[in-house]
Amino acid sequence: MKKAVCPGSFCPVTNGHVDIFRRAAELFDEVIVLVMTNPDKHYDFSTEERCNMIMGAVADDPRIRVDVWNGLLAEYVQKNGINAIIKGLRSATDFDYEFQMALANKSLAPKAETVFMTARPENMYISSSLVRQIASFGGDVSDFVPKEAVETIERVLKNKTDI
Repeated sequence: MKKAVCPGSFCPVTNGHVDIFRRAAELFDEVIVLVMTNPDKHYDFSTEERCNMIMGAVADDPRIRVDVWNGLLAEYVQKNGINAIIKGLRSATDFDYEFQMALANKSLAPKAETVFMTARPENMYISSSLVRQIASFGGDVSDFVPKEAVETIERVLKNKTDI
């Protein structure tokens, strides 16, 4: 069985993320969306909220599941027999950062390959930080995130302008 992992903080999940998850599921038998925590970041959503938003968005696809990990991605990959690390790219800036991470992961987990998937044009400008900013000022984020995530995003971020 060919398994892939899509790691990220997903704070919050966007339509671009979900598109990458679904496209990866066409290439692999199982795709694990791995909700991770970066100690250098502040999170507006709990791990549980992030997982629930993702699970709601992909509930119709049994090839995609959600997991949580608070360690090195390379350790998770090795522990779980993962064949590929899927990274979505919106721009050349994303590539520069993700290329460096891919080299580090290859060194730490030599059996796993990093696969870069480009965002669809309609999702290239969508980022979690853009969604947080719009929602914090009470703006409508329904065009940018899965419908299953809108209520949580609005509840948590409405009138929160200290992002």
